[in-house]
Amino acid sequence: MSTTLEPESQTESRTVETTNTIPTERVRQGFAACRVKFKWLGTSKTLSSEQKTQAAESFGADGNSISAGKKLIDTKHEAYKALTSLKSQVTRYWKDNSLPYPESGIRLIRQDRIDEFNSTLEDYREQIEAGVRMLADHFDQIKNAARDRLGELFDPSDYPSSLVDEFSIEWDFPTVDPPEYLRRLNPDLYQEQARRVSQRFERAVEMAEQAFMEELARIVNHLSERLAGDDDGRPRIFRDSAVSNLGDFFRRFRDLNVGSNEQLDQLVERCEQLMTGVQPQGLRDNESLRRSLSTNLATVQNSLDQLLVDQPRRRILRRSPESGGE
Repeated sequence: MSTTLEPESQTESRTVETTNTIPTERVRQGFAACRVKFKWLGTSKTLSSEQKTQAAESFGADGNSISAGKKLIDTKHEAYKALTSLKSQVTRYWKDNSLPYPESGIRLIRQDRIDEFNSTLEDYREQIEAGVRMLADHFDQIKNAARDRLGELFDPSDYPSSLVDEFSIEWDFPTVDPPEYLRRLNPDLYQEQARRVSQRFERAVEMAEQAFMEELARIVNHLSERLAGDDDGRPRIFRDSAVSNLGDFFRRFRDLNVGSNEQLDQLVERCEQLMTGVQPQGLRDNESLRRSLSTNLATVQNSLDQLLVDQPRRRILRRSPESGGE
């Protein structure tokens, strides 16, 4: 985890401030690569060639021309659903607290949140282990139900003797910078790798901008549709989440925004001002408030749509030689 040090001089302070004004450098200095992996018991299995041939015969088809599988576990069983819910919660927590990165399986989290992130995932790991124990208590029942459901396709060897090692969550913080030994062994190759890493972080900033724009546009559009009402002018029914989702977005944006797009910053600020003090029930009860907010959000939506259209051009300008890009 990074440590903030007091500057020893005004010169050093100015240097840090200048460096931190570059969004890409802010990401490199303030974020860490993070990877989350799951090991999860499979719930289906492809039929053997013999079984596919047998199944195909009833249709007069060639067994090699069809694909078929069998469902090993009733995924609607409460014990299994509880586990998959935990997996979804972990994935959502990871994505809500990180920025995208152009390398599969990796995202970027704030360095000053690593301890909190680690502690939270440790808690989830304990919950998953408890969920596995609960599933194990019902596993014989689940297998017996599968035996009745699958008939001759049931095979006891498809199921593990124990669930202890069948479900797990792991996470780590891999380095994405070129190794220091490469600088000594092959300086040219090191510089080439360093440029590639720099380009990946530039792309990460672009991906973060795109993700924030698209998410805000989706939430604003959904709320605007709810506020606009049906064709007969009657207000549509909307859930509290249509409003609360914006509040969640504002919090994530403040936590993860690196200030790379002034127009986006201004739109988020404008939208947050519009939503200040707005409550779901107030919107349901106050037609004038609904109309006013709907009109203002439409303006925000139009600006967001234009930003999304201009994003590819902005990317080209950012990377052009005149703008200092690679």
